[in-house]
Amino acid sequence: MKVLFIGDIIGEPGRKMVRSSMRSLVDTYRPDIIAANGENSAGGFGITQEIAEELFSLGIQVLTSGNHVWDKKEIAPYLTKQDRLLRPANYPEGNVGFGSVVISTAGAGKAAVLNLEGRVFMSNLEDPFRTAVREIEKLKEQTPVVIVDFHAEATSEKVALAWHLDGKASAVIGTHTHVQTADERVLPGGTAFITDVGMTGPTDSVIGVKKEQAIGRFLYQTPHRFEIPKGPTHLDAVIIDIDSSTGRAKSIERIHLTS
Repeated sequence: MKVLFIGDIIGEPGRKMVRSSMRSLVDTYRPDIIAANGENSAGGFGITQEIAEELFSLGIQVLTSGNHVWDKKEIAPYLTKQDRLLRPANYPEGNVGFGSVVISTAGAGKAAVLNLEGRVFMSNLEDPFRTAVREIEKLKEQTPVVIVDFHAEATSEKVALAWHLDGKASAVIGTHTHVQTADERVLPGGTAFITDVGMTGPTDSVIGVKKEQAIGRFLYQTPHRFEIPKGPTHLDAVIIDIDSSTGRAKSIERIHLTS
């Protein structure tokens, strides 16, 4: 089973890059599943039903998210009914939405996608380490293939979770920091890992926002309204090859496309 996971899609430039790249990605890598983090796809902050359905129409089967999934208040009703748009599973009980989903592929069996959020330099959520183990045990009643999007700030927390889940999850893919890391590997227990898959959006930016605005924020330490710049774009992703009978990853490869 081949899983294509696309890094955080940033606003209209990111969506446009997905639209223009999808056919080439499918022809080149022949994925059985396509997933992407979509929490920044609406103007750089949040996601709407219209945008989620646009991304699904392009061939993405599962959209993961993180702390920005709540930014557009109108998304709440959609989160209650669309189980392929995930929010992190370790938010407190009572929140709307789904933290995981099991989907069927055309010919490679079923696969689960689990969304988690880190706590270091972020919100004080439920423990993602214990939540991961508990949720993976449930998902493995349906399929041995479990892909984890760990939306977290700290590299140490991402690496620690990957080792904690080695042999339990098929892959642990880091998101949130928007910079693709060069540490992709398959851990000894068969779990593919990358600290951050990167982002899909404007290249001449500071993690997706206008560089002048980001620089101003650092210079003056005052609030600045962030906007998404125009110009060249890029797409970051990984392709993971997984043994669908055991759930063990065989390989993970970084992808970086430019417009």
